[in-house]
Amino acid sequence: MSRMNIHQMSVQYDERQDRLALRVSNQDSQEFRLWLTRAMTLRLLPHLQASVVQLEARDPQVMATDTTAQQMLAELKRENFLSQADFSTPFVSQNLSLPLGPTPMLVTDVQLNLHTSGSLNLLFQDKSGENASGASCEFNLQAALLHGLLHLIEQALKKAQWQQPDFSQRPDNLDPASAERPAYQH
Repeated sequence: MSRMNIHQMSVQYDERQDRLALRVSNQDSQEFRLWLTRAMTLRLLPHLQASVVQLEARDPQVMATDTTAQQMLAELKRENFLSQADFSTPFVSQNLSLPLGPTPMLVTDVQLNLHTSGSLNLLFQDKSGENASGASCEFNLQAALLHGLLHLIEQALKKAQWQQPDFSQRPDNLDPASAERPAYQH
């Protein structure tokens, strides 16, 4: 198991694998490579979003008590962070050791633990059956880093086109019998 001080993060969609490649480097010149599947990402995302709202609400300078105020505060902090964050610097992976190996670890389990110190502890694990590596990787994220991770995941999700379609905008008066059927031509 590895604990780290994060230096850089990258989330890229790998079309061939149909997975997100999460890469994290630390200040000890180590890089951790993880695979996030579609199912894992879509299950994890709401928990990360809720965690950042809770972390921001714990800020002693701006105590927000009701849910709406907490969400508004988190959104303001996110916008502030994104306006100052550097997403243009490429991820540097040269001369980094790979404690989990060169092949990304398939994340099958994630444990989230909010600390009173104002950080989120994320434990990524591979428990995928007989071939499971048994490896794990632990990140401790302050709110700002969590905003950054969420932004990177959201950008990768747009590329992956994994988001569920919004059926709320669908016209209610659509008659399936009168709808034009799709035609497939060779």
